[in-house]
Amino acid sequence: MRALSIASTGMLAQQTNVEVIANNLANMNTTGFKEQRAEFQDLLYQTVATPGANSSDSGTVLPSGIQIGAGVRTASVYRITSQGDLKSTSNPYDVAIQGPGFFRVQQPDGTDAYTRSGNFGLSPDGQLVTDQGYTVAPGIAIPANALSVSINAQGQVSATVPGQTAPTVVGTLELTRFPNEAGLKAMGNNLFLETPSSGAGQAGVPGSSGYGTLQQGFLETSNVNAVEEITSLITAQRAYEMNSKVITAADEMLQMTARLGGG
Repeated sequence: MRALSIASTGMLAQQTNVEVIANNLANMNTTGFKEQRAEFQDLLYQTVATPGANSSDSGTVLPSGIQIGAGVRTASVYRITSQGDLKSTSNPYDVAIQGPGFFRVQQPDGTDAYTRSGNFGLSPDGQLVTDQGYTVAPGIAIPANALSVSINAQGQVSATVPGQTAPTVVGTLELTRFPNEAGLKAMGNNLFLETPSSGAGQAGVPGSSGYGTLQQGFLETSNVNAVEEITSLITAQRAYEMNSKVITAADEMLQMTARLGGG
C-alpha cells in the first residue's frame, strides 16, 4: 500500500522542519543570527491516465486524468537575511551593521570568512579581532596608548592618543555584499563562506550605495521571531501527527485485508 511510504515521507519532512525550527529557537540570542526556513517539494507522480489524453474515438479528452503522488521531500533550507534589532552594549569595540553587508575576517588558514556579528576585541598586538581571535579585514591596529577609539557610520576608525587633541585615523572597516546572501555556507561561530551559489563578494565602504552603515557600541540581535517559530512548531507537530494517523489507518486496512484473505 503506497499510503505507508507516502505518509512516511511526510513524517520525515516534518521532522526536518522541526529540527530547523529548533535551531532557530536555540539561536534566539545569538548575535547576528539569521533564521532559516525549510521548503518542500512534491515527489514524482505515477500517471495512470494522462490529463488531456483521448477518452473516445470522437475526440473527447480527459479533463484531469489520474496522477498519484509519491509524497514529499525537503527541497531546501533557506536563510532569511532580514535586519535584526540593534542592542546597545556601550562597548567601543562592538559594531553593528545597519543594512546590507558582512564584515570580512581572516581565518587562521588565511582564507576569508564573513560575519554579521560585530562583537570585536583587541589581540595582544592591538589588532581588531573577532571573539575567536580572527583578524577583521582589512587589518586595523589600535595604538597601545589610545585613550579612546571611535568608529563612525562610514567605518572610519579613529584613536585619541596622549599629546594629541585631534583623533588619528588608524584604518577603515569595509563591508562585503553578495548577489545571493542565502547561498553562503554557514560554518558555525557566526561565520559564513563564499560559495558558487552566493556569487563573488563585492567589497565596499559602509554608507556607500548598496551598503549598510555601522553603529559603534551596538550589536545586531537575532532576527528570530519567537511567536512565529512557536506557531510553525505547532503546525509542524500537527502535520507529523496527521501523517502518523495515515500510517495507522493504512496498517488497519492491511490488517482487514489480511483477515479477509485468511478467512
